Amino acid sequence: MKYTIKQILEETKHRSWNYPTKRWKYYQEWNKALFFHYKIDVSILRELVPKNLEIDEINGSAWISLVAFTMEKIRPRFLPPLSPISDFDEINLRTYVTKDGKPGVYFLSIEAGKLLSAIIAKSLSGLPYEKSIISRTENSYQANHPQRNFSLLADFHVGMKMEHKTDLDLFLTERYCLYLNENNFLFRYEIQHLPWKINQVELDFLNIDYQINNLKLNSNPNLIHYSEGVQVLAWGKEKL
Repeated sequence: MKYTIKQILEETKHRSWNYPTKRWKYYQEWNKALFFHYKIDVSILRELVPKNLEIDEINGSAWISLVAFTMEKIRPRFLPPLSPISDFDEINLRTYVTKDGKPGVYFLSIEAGKLLSAIIAKSLSGLPYEKSIISRTENSYQANHPQRNFSLLADFHVGMKMEHKTDLDLFLTERYCLYLNENNFLFRYEIQHLPWKINQVELDFLNIDYQINNLKLNSNPNLIHYSEGVQVLAWGKEKL
């Protein structure tokens, strides 16, 4: 089910703060999202996260997530999407941070399956987009980033919808801003979307290999989620 912009803006009960009063700048859809969540030692994260961001924890644990999904229909507010650029597969490696009472995400890496999309996305947002080789089917996701030796091969089946989300489920999915460190300045992007509708996932096969400094992902995750996706409104970046 697709929602109107008005419906997306009117539903705010799930948020812990109000979205900006300024007009949103970009629309995008994050579809068929596969989340691999890992507990991580805070000291490993601290080397990768700007010091002026607090690493967010739940029940004494920090987390990172590898999120594989399909970006679709991304466009500026007053322009239509151009499918050759606006639709592409993406993988991001993110962790959970907070600043000034606004919990959000911080990206350690972002891969896009199209070179032009990666160049434009990085140019417009400042986020660390890089080109990767990505392919997917209904029940598999495969990626290879030769320059950084990142690789992912996942075969899976989507299970039942989760009717009741735990505090951890909410901690890992319901985030309404992202943080960017650019030229030693910290920025925040505010976003708005309806709550994620989450399904359980059954893994048939997983081979994952990501390493950034002392951070290594090469084992099965602590938790997995799947979602058909969300429609997202994004505001311009705010210097903090």
